[in-house]
Amino acid sequence: MDAHLKETRISGEIAYDGSFLKVHRDMIRLPDGKEVSREYIKHPGAVVILPVLDNGNVLLERQFRYPNDRVFIELPAGKIDPGEDHLACAKRELVEETGYTASQWDFVCTIHNAIAYSDEFLDIYLARGLVAGETQLDDGEFIETISMPLAEMLDAIRTGAITDVKTIIGAFWLEKIQAGTWQPG
Repeated sequence: MDAHLKETRISGEIAYDGSFLKVHRDMIRLPDGKEVSREYIKHPGAVVILPVLDNGNVLLERQFRYPNDRVFIELPAGKIDPGEDHLACAKRELVEETGYTASQWDFVCTIHNAIAYSDEFLDIYLARGLVAGETQLDDGEFIETISMPLAEMLDAIRTGAITDVKTIIGAFWLEKIQAGTWQPG
């Protein structure tokens, strides 16, 4: 059905093999028969946690992100380890980065945040029934947790104070969930 759009891999190589990311360079055949190259990043996938405190505030993080040379406000998230269950990863990342555990988990959706140059996907989970504990940050990880009402979070998105795509999508989902117009999963 989509054959008129499909690109077919002819050959490929690893253009860069880093400790976390691998950049692939493939020769492909376009639907019209022409051959071109495509470069893309292979990524193991990640989870995003949408943690809602009992008072309705959203638990967020402030973290410096080197490629953009600034601190971002974002939802907790992390890379899925090989063979790791996605929900188990979400539970692990929430504890590691914020110290919180949750008694209620709901799958929200899967997003693909960089489809032009990466196969990365992010599974978003809603976490409720939060209980505070101690963080278990990785070496070299520096995170500050904050919380804010959803309305304030949406205003921060509108004004450009929050620009992280996973956080924006999570906030928009939460707005629909709280309004009762969308259901998780």
